[in-house]
Amino acid sequence: MALEIASRVLWLRMPLPFALDHINLWLLREDRGFTLVDTGYGDVATRVLWDRHFETTLADAPLERIIATHYHPDHLGNAAWLAERAGCPIAMTHSEFLAAHAILDQRASFALADTCALFRRHGMEDEHLAALAGRGNHYRRGVPEPPRIFERLIAGDRIVAGGTTWHVIPGHGHSPEHAALHSLEAGVLISGDMLLPKISTNVAVWPAEPDGDPLARFLRSLDAFEALPPETLVLPSHGLPFRGIPLRIAQLRAHHAARLEELAAALAEAAAPRSAADVVPVLFRRPLDMQQRFFAMGEAIAHLHHLWRSGRAERVVTADGAIRFTA
Repeated sequence: MALEIASRVLWLRMPLPFALDHINLWLLREDRGFTLVDTGYGDVATRVLWDRHFETTLADAPLERIIATHYHPDHLGNAAWLAERAGCPIAMTHSEFLAAHAILDQRASFALADTCALFRRHGMEDEHLAALAGRGNHYRRGVPEPPRIFERLIAGDRIVAGGTTWHVIPGHGHSPEHAALHSLEAGVLISGDMLLPKISTNVAVWPAEPDGDPLARFLRSLDAFEALPPETLVLPSHGLPFRGIPLRIAQLRAHHAARLEELAAALAEAAAPRSAADVVPVLFRRPLDMQQRFFAMGEAIAHLHHLWRSGRAERVVTADGAIRFTA
């Protein structure tokens, strides 16, 4: 089913094979076809649904272009498959294109072994490391084949699609160079994962930038969205469309501020320096499966790094390379 959520904007929902159980995709109606924003997870279940849309939604109006907001598998997973089937180009930012290839090819600190080594330094238990390593290249399950060529998107680009002009707004912290799309004329923001209605998007440290502060980048990225008209209709990748960008951004800032305060208090109360693995339960007060633990670990490091980089915590590196934090 495709629902018209705004003028010439159709809303599709596709399943995901993990706890975050769906992704929203957006079809922008052109004169003779569609531009698609994001593509869903590259598995059989999603491709069966796409087959139905080719028989119905796209029967007389083919795909003319695909835009991927970022490289994560629920967004890029079917891009190459759909582009080959429809004979259309894929547009995305350069950093996201390269990140997808680096992970698929396990190169340049994007390999699973590098992630395990980083998490080991931050205190992850051997049992959990073994489970993570045992998954293999999990990214390839969701992105069976990557785009080999692409049309490059850059911050500030204007894209004509769906009868209006979209302005590319960059986002950082969740992924290297996330591209959201805003149409002032239509009053619509396709926010990708940068603005979600109920949850905060994952912000994590990964091995290619082991000393980074992605949370600072994410919070700075919100400034550009905060400047948009408050009545803008936000079309997120997960959850329901919503209005009220200023309120949502205030909630996100408050959420991260509260998590940082809790971490700072936990460090102050600890008798010894604590690892990221030690403080995961401070940020996540529920049982975590392997997929959730993977993201929770990266997010715990990100919040500890933000405290460290802002002078609210000290980072201690032991002789064996283990990383711990203290107030």
